[in-house]
Amino acid sequence: MKMRQFVAKKIEKVPPSGIRRFFDIAATMDDVISLGIGEPDFDTPPAVVSAGIRSLKEGETHYTSNSGISALRIALSDHLEGLYGVRYDPETELLVTVGVSEALYLALAATMDHGDEVIVPEPCFVSYNAEVIFAGGVPVNVCTSAENDFQVQSSQIEEVITGKTKALLLGYPNNPTGAVMSRERLLDVAHVAKEHDLLVISDEIYDRLVYGVEHTCFATLPDMRQRTILLGGFSKAYAMTGWRIGYAAAPAEILAAMRKVHQYTIMSAPTIAQYAALEAIEHGEEAVQEMRARYDRRRRLIVDGLNNIGLICFEPKGAFYAFPSIAVTGMSDEEFSERLLQEERVACVPGSAFGACGAGHVRCSYATAYDQIEQALERLARFAQRHG
Repeated sequence: MKMRQFVAKKIEKVPPSGIRRFFDIAATMDDVISLGIGEPDFDTPPAVVSAGIRSLKEGETHYTSNSGISALRIALSDHLEGLYGVRYDPETELLVTVGVSEALYLALAATMDHGDEVIVPEPCFVSYNAEVIFAGGVPVNVCTSAENDFQVQSSQIEEVITGKTKALLLGYPNNPTGAVMSRERLLDVAHVAKEHDLLVISDEIYDRLVYGVEHTCFATLPDMRQRTILLGGFSKAYAMTGWRIGYAAAPAEILAAMRKVHQYTIMSAPTIAQYAALEAIEHGEEAVQEMRARYDRRRRLIVDGLNNIGLICFEPKGAFYAFPSIAVTGMSDEEFSERLLQEERVACVPGSAFGACGAGHVRCSYATAYDQIEQALERLARFAQRHG
């Protein structure tokens, strides 16, 4: 007897991540310099590690409150108020999550009805469109480009709004482009959100990693706090990717719905990671500033190097990625990435992995050692000379 198809159609239609394939290939090769990985190359600060170990030794090995330990939520509330002047009630408006990825899924699962549309600017983090689909929504993509510094324009958003549009999903500072939205452009976007009564989900995981500009927290814009779900975490700024710890901040009604999904699917974020995060947020600022300074030095190296090679790259102002055009080679971004890996042992990620709007570019992470970036640029120069 023939069995029916058990896998849901909404899961089937989402392709596997375009990032993982290149990591898997690179893992089988020797002498590879990776510019592909999207995580800090630094170790978690020692004091943060010690706090996690101490929590284990003190018996903090049980479930916490669904919302997260009270001390961490209070610290997060103080942290956001100190940085951006926006305060959230630790009891009703903050939720500790298993990274920003869970926080994003909770935000979508708690707010999407079947067929609701979510506007998602591209290029974007690989999970955005997939998580909208998993939650029953429909992603509607708008393209950003180097001509506008990869900053979405309010007019682009307005053009695709329909009667089914419920939310706007923003990710700035941006992965993969490194773009940072100016306050002026965010104000224009906020006006559209208010005019059309849209929810805004703002992924600000890279908020502490900006260079020569200021990050604007979307919830601080006029009339935006009540219609914004703010997502943040510890993975990038504190080099804590493997700890899997993030948070969501939102109006109480929305956060209660998110907590309900969290209660039934996760229970609580890892206890050890919560205590480590508390140490990071209370005493980790010096480490953040040191890592940011080192990223900035690498940023200047890789952007200047790529432009000198002829792979035109706009200046990223945030995160730890450069996003050069590879048009001069005449290759697709997939072919470029595969041949670069095979011929020169340099791993990067095709821009199309971040949506169709990323085609013709590659993502190069500078979250790797300075001397490794220098060597990678030498190899890239040889490659571009052969194929340019």
